[in-house]
Amino acid sequence: MNEDKASVSEKLTFAAKGVLSKVFPKPRRAWLPTGCLKLMDTLHQALPSMSLIASDFSYLPDVSIPGDRAPLVSSKKDGKTSDHRNYFDAQGDADIFFPTDFRLLEQIDHNCAGFSKEQKNPGAFKPVKKRRTIILDTAAFMEEFGMPLKTRTKDGYNPLLDDFKNTKFYLSVPTHNVPTHSRRN
Repeated sequence: MNEDKASVSEKLTFAAKGVLSKVFPKPRRAWLPTGCLKLMDTLHQALPSMSLIASDFSYLPDVSIPGDRAPLVSSKKDGKTSDHRNYFDAQGDADIFFPTDFRLLEQIDHNCAGFSKEQKNPGAFKPVKKRRTIILDTAAFMEEFGMPLKTRTKDGYNPLLDDFKNTKFYLSVPTHNVPTHSRRN
């Protein structure tokens, strides 16, 4: 009978842990783009009506450091590249590559630009964005803005379209329907 009580107790404990893990999930490790935030804030302070085109890695293959948006830490010695399991191993002679979360970049851009206080519908609480943004993979960007017919090789290979699968472009411009400053009479 003691075994039955232990078995029931174990089942209840297991079920309780399952419920609690759903209600209070274990936090995941994440790398925050604080440098990106500082850059965007500085740009918006200095050039509030800027147009921005940025390109970066959207993901990095074979990252061994845990966490969302974790960096790839890599060094080259005697022509051989080696990746490090953490950024402390780099010892000052490594490159540290962070992937860009382009949706997060877009949110940072909009928040640094601020939102218009003018609303089209009185009583509506949805903020009006001051910027128009688009995220394109590199091939789509090159198709739209490059000259892919002039970069194709004789065998049909096109580095502008076929390479850089892990990169994207971010375009951000001010909207024209939001006043950038108010006039005083």
